[in-house]
Amino acid sequence: MRVPKSHLITLKNGNTFSVVELLQQQAERYFHDCMVDGVWGNAMIKRLPSDDYLFLISDLPAKKLGAIYRKRWCIEVLFQTFKERGFDLESTHLKCPKKLSKLLVFVSIAVAICVKFGEYYHQKVQKIKTKSHGYKANSFFRKGLNIIRRGLKNPTKVFVQLWTNCIRVFAKWINIQISYNQHFKEIFG
Repeated sequence: MRVPKSHLITLKNGNTFSVVELLQQQAERYFHDCMVDGVWGNAMIKRLPSDDYLFLISDLPAKKLGAIYRKRWCIEVLFQTFKERGFDLESTHLKCPKKLSKLLVFVSIAVAICVKFGEYYHQKVQKIKTKSHGYKANSFFRKGLNIIRRGLKNPTKVFVQLWTNCIRVFAKWINIQISYNQHFKEIFG
């Protein structure tokens, strides 16, 4: 969570400090067995380039919180692409678990295709602009989704070639999956 500069942490020795006081000498600090808002745990605090503060608290080791948070954030971004920032998966009316499972597989494939289109655009066509806060103006997913939308509405020669290559790769992947499933059935019945 992002916290105000005045947010307080009580260390295990009983002393209480604000986030600003704790980060006067260093941009990032770790604390074991501290209390934050009445909850005991381990904490990592970090001053961000935007002068905001990142504050992570957990029962996990404090030095590992940043790496764990990065992984969790990747999953959060993926869920956003499944939901309101992408494919609006939460508005489905499907109830059958098998059908939901299949829908999730196809949406996952669509997300992967969009990300690959965005990465390709960023690497081969034009770099996605970076804003002043250090983040890209668009994610690879968003850029890829926009390219596919535009390409399907008004296909160019480059888009058709790119889409054809994507379909070929997808077809190879499907053939590998079918072959694997058949082999698995032969072995295990």
